[in-house]
Amino acid sequence: MLLTPYGAGENMVQAIIDIDDHTNRVLNVVKAKYGLRDKSEAIDIMAKQYEDALLEPQLRPEYVEKLKEIKKQKGIQFKGIDDLRKRIGNARV
Repeated sequence: MLLTPYGAGENMVQAIIDIDDHTNRVLNVVKAKYGLRDKSEAIDIMAKQYEDALLEPQLRPEYVEKLKEIKKQKGIQFKGIDDLRKRIGNARV
């Protein structure tokens, strides 16, 4: 699995953070495992993995973009449920 820092090529924000010793060791392990240059890249990787694994799709920017595209599409007009079923091939929920 090839991972690249999430913010690669984007504008970066600088932050000064306080972390405990355990978190520092975890960042060093991530940094070494993926051959990263610094802990900032390790934090980017961890944030990307967290986003992929735990965040609800509604919170992801690509989900919002997909919704915008769907809203632009023309809907199907139908007179009733029977008409709709005819149009979509008697699909059942």
